[in-house]
Amino acid sequence: MVAQDYTVDLNKPLVFQVGHLGERYQEWVHQPIVSKEGPRFFSNGFIEFLTRTKWYAVPLIWLPVVCWCFSRSLQMGHTITELSYMAVFGMFIWTLLEYSLHRFLFHIKTESYWANTAHYLLHGCHHKHPMDGLRLVFPPAATAILLFPFWNLVKMFATPSTTPGLFGGGLLGYVIYDCTHYYLHHGQPSSNPSKHLKTYHLNHHFRIQNKGFGITSSFWDIMFGTLPPSLRKKSI
Repeated sequence: MVAQDYTVDLNKPLVFQVGHLGERYQEWVHQPIVSKEGPRFFSNGFIEFLTRTKWYAVPLIWLPVVCWCFSRSLQMGHTITELSYMAVFGMFIWTLLEYSLHRFLFHIKTESYWANTAHYLLHGCHHKHPMDGLRLVFPPAATAILLFPFWNLVKMFATPSTTPGLFGGGLLGYVIYDCTHYYLHHGQPSSNPSKHLKTYHLNHHFRIQNKGFGITSSFWDIMFGTLPPSLRKKSI
């Protein structure tokens, strides 16, 4: 069956189906299905289990690592004030990374079978099923794998004593990002700035999907000109 005639069966595991859509994948994946029940990804039960993560697993697993990183910089002679600067700078760098990954990797255009499949696993599934509460945060196993290259990247630009503090700040930024992302989908904020952020993010999902790439802030969207036109006057 050619891609133009292929139809995805939502009652079967999706991951190895979506690649067959070819150039039609981008249109399909950006037509959201609003349901709190997530689809099945794989027929294998163990692999399927690894794709589902409770939101609170993120702070439970990674905040102790953040504390360990901060303690290492303190043990190597830095003061609390110096550590605070490292943490804030690390979190700031995370916000740029958050924006860049979302804009340039998560929203990359794909057409081939394996590129579509990889994109669906990485981010496409979130746009197709935006209310799937078990696939809103990044699986810890995948995060652990990615932490190694990021640690080595920080080491290239920092001293041995500042590397843990900067890395811990970036990791703390990630934890805040993932928890915020979950809250924007499933929380009911009644006041700003969280109320604005929820409107801002849902606008990205349901109205203008090629704008509004920031999650924890619209700062980088303002800086790089990707702020949705209708929200420019309300940005933070």
